[in-house]
Amino acid sequence: MKALIPAAGIGTRLRPHTLNKPKALLPVAGKPILGHIIDDLRAAGVRDFVIVVGFEGDAVRAWCRGAYPDLSVAYVEQRERLGLGHAVWTAREAVGHAPFFCILGDTILKADYQALLGSPVSAVAVREVADPRRFGVADVREGRVLRFVEKPDVPPSNLALVGAYLFHDAPALWTALDRVVGGGIRTRDEYQLTDALQLMVAAGTEFRVVPVTDWYDCGKPEAWLATNRVLLDREPGRAPQGSLPPCAIAPDARVSGSRLGPYVTVGPGAVIVDSELSDCVVGAGAEIRDCRLRESLIGERAVVNGLIGSVNIGDWCEIATAPR
Repeated sequence: MKALIPAAGIGTRLRPHTLNKPKALLPVAGKPILGHIIDDLRAAGVRDFVIVVGFEGDAVRAWCRGAYPDLSVAYVEQRERLGLGHAVWTAREAVGHAPFFCILGDTILKADYQALLGSPVSAVAVREVADPRRFGVADVREGRVLRFVEKPDVPPSNLALVGAYLFHDAPALWTALDRVVGGGIRTRDEYQLTDALQLMVAAGTEFRVVPVTDWYDCGKPEAWLATNRVLLDREPGRAPQGSLPPCAIAPDARVSGSRLGPYVTVGPGAVIVDSELSDCVVGAGAEIRDCRLRESLIGERAVVNGLIGSVNIGDWCEIATAPR
């Protein structure tokens, strides 16, 4: 089966980290978000991928070539960010008419992919949430979806769509998206995939729901750190001697005179000297000296010197205490 991954979002709530890199490449628990998605799908038997790129799309291509040189992947560019429905519609020719799976490029699910991919009818992954007004929502009776609604003021249920969809009838989806995009049907000023799903239901397509409990979002700094913690608990990475697991420290990171952990991810080539870090994500090539940091996000090749507390700085930034 082919998998479609829309990964053209710009991640405005994660600036400064997304000013010069796509959200899908942000590191969490030892690898980019996109790496978690691809690894989970390959473990479930998916071999062909279509990735929708936009902002910094060349970075996604370059990373995939380096991380997965044997990956069968086609890239589609979404030139205008007009919503998820538009992103999926943009990929219609690359995906084709066979059944396919779609998962958002910023969504990490630790789900029963075999059950989801093996559904005999089209299916959507859902999760019960406290405030469904922030999500697309499925109105369900006896496991079958009666209707889909995007960010409803009065939700028909508390079952939020978590960004994973199995389409058995791809032509029906393309027909529905043609109506949405070609007809200028917008919800909250965007072409929504949810509106196309509702058109499919109205035309007779059956959708079932597959509940998931482990759905991780990196949409805001605090959520990024929380996801890093949860995934490290599930799959602890490499932790050098003297660190407090779980951690995921790149093999070529240089750590001296320091204590790392718990819940620290450090990217390739980073240098950490005479410091203590906990609950942090440190980008590739960053340099940290004489610091005591917690709950911090530090971009690639950033330099942090002599700080105590929490920081959130992007790539190539430098921050230091005043010289003594």
